[in-house]
Amino acid sequence: MNTLLAIFSALSDATRFSIVEQLMEEGELPVRDLIDGKAMSGAAVSRHLRVLREAGLVQQRVRGTQRMYSVQPEGLRVIAEWTISKRQFWEGSLDRLGELIERENSWPT
Repeated sequence: MNTLLAIFSALSDATRFSIVEQLMEEGELPVRDLIDGKAMSGAAVSRHLRVLREAGLVQQRVRGTQRMYSVQPEGLRVIAEWTISKRQFWEGSLDRLGELIERENSWPT
């Protein structure tokens, strides 16, 4: 459970969420590409990347003088597994919503 809390905590920040989204869409990127387009310093982006690494959402590797970042699939898998484990809740909620809509649609106007 602590891993899941760390992941959700890391993703609760809009900048960190956008970094993960960018890495998912574009694949592995050097840190300078992650800084581009963000109105913050390299040091600030590095702090966000550290939080994401510690939560297990991104991984870093060194290529020459560059630090390369990519999404760590295992971190995202934790979210997917948790969501799937709550399937019964979601299905039950959607079933109840469907029944409520049907009842409202059958009321005389």
